[in-house]
Amino acid sequence: MTSPFGYTPAVFVSTEQRHEFLQFAQQAARLAGAVVLPHFRTTISAQNKVVGKGFDPVTVADQGAEKAIRKAIEGTYPEHGIYGEEFGFKPGNGLTWVIDPIDGTRAFMSGMLHWGILLALFDGETPIVGVMYQPYTDELFFGDGDTAWMQRGDVLQQLHTSHCSDVAEAIMTTTGTSWFSPQQLFGYGQLRESVRLHKVGGDCYLFGMVAMGQIDLGVEGRLNAYDIQALIPIVRGAGGVVTTWDGDNPSMGGDILASANIHLHEQALAMLAS
Repeated sequence: MTSPFGYTPAVFVSTEQRHEFLQFAQQAARLAGAVVLPHFRTTISAQNKVVGKGFDPVTVADQGAEKAIRKAIEGTYPEHGIYGEEFGFKPGNGLTWVIDPIDGTRAFMSGMLHWGILLALFDGETPIVGVMYQPYTDELFFGDGDTAWMQRGDVLQQLHTSHCSDVAEAIMTTTGTSWFSPQQLFGYGQLRESVRLHKVGGDCYLFGMVAMGQIDLGVEGRLNAYDIQALIPIVRGAGGVVTTWDGDNPSMGGDILASANIHLHEQALAMLAS
């Protein structure tokens, strides 16, 4: 999708405002969850957004969820911008809500659980709050870059990444490798052969597991801004590190590495670059 959405000078947000925005994001994600859940594990149809070869599905559940979030934002923060996967970019005052109404639509259509509703608030340089909600399991992951939490029902759990600092002991996950270039596949293969355990599949859920300490390394390719922004404050808030494969700002997507800590991150980046 072509969009003018991109980096701008950061907008100052106070601690109190950040807390307010995070609370709102949780509520908005739950509203979207109520739209999406009735469609899960039904014979829902999908349109293909790709012209020609390939399959990038969108369903009425994706569209309905994004509309619900946009309505909540426009009713509460009409001055804020909005950037969503399905309905594009609406400029605002420099603070922009970034929406992926269903990250993992293929998993959603397959009846699998590795999908979620993603919502972030971007200050122009980095996402300052982020939420991932899986309504079927009622797991709400949320963070502000300093702390991260997961709520399921009445149980609230603070998230911490693992203490694994050696690639040889690490558990690594990726959603898939079909979008990696031959050179990237070589570097990825070096890392895959070095870790203790390698698992394919996960979409946004694998980043939640990095934040929870279940997975040590999450490696992804060709993400969009709306695929990653909500997950950055969660992983960082739990003590983890998220950058591009070049070690740069991951906010606009691209090839992404999330690690439990900086020691593990530096080892993995070196292998990916090999």
